[in-house]
Amino acid sequence: MASSQAPNYCVALEKDNLVFSAAHFITFNGDVCEQLHGHNYRVKCKVFGPLDENGYVIDFIALRDTLMEIISTLDHRMLLPTKHPMIKVVSEGEEIVVRFEKKRWVFPVEDCVLLEIANTTAELLACHIGDALIERLKEKVSTDIDRIEVAVDENRGQWAVVALPW
Repeated sequence: MASSQAPNYCVALEKDNLVFSAAHFITFNGDVCEQLHGHNYRVKCKVFGPLDENGYVIDFIALRDTLMEIISTLDHRMLLPTKHPMIKVVSEGEEIVVRFEKKRWVFPVEDCVLLEIANTTAELLACHIGDALIERLKEKVSTDIDRIEVAVDENRGQWAVVALPW
């Protein structure tokens, strides 16, 4: 039986080069702070929507290149949250000083990415990347997207996924 609704399509992008290496720490249970450590993150995404006049949901090349631009800004950096209520991130000249309770770290400015998120969890990194992807793609493509999903893997099989409306 044929459906009266138009089909909804999905484009999935998962490439070996959609990776970045970065350091971070997270807090949990209120006052527990992990030690500084790093991951070799992997990123993939899906774009959902109808086909355009070319038969595309979205151009793979525009999607791939835009996602690469975003994750390259995170590569080989210290990821720091600026919206955490207990983590204080302050720029002091050529240094970023970070404090959490009795802990204090100092990093060169050029080694840091200050993220407007509350914690550098894989979930919130996926949302940060997704928001940036939507913002940049809206400038590049004129397609009618329904939603995107962005997934971030921090440890070979530990994926966090966010679904965002277009």
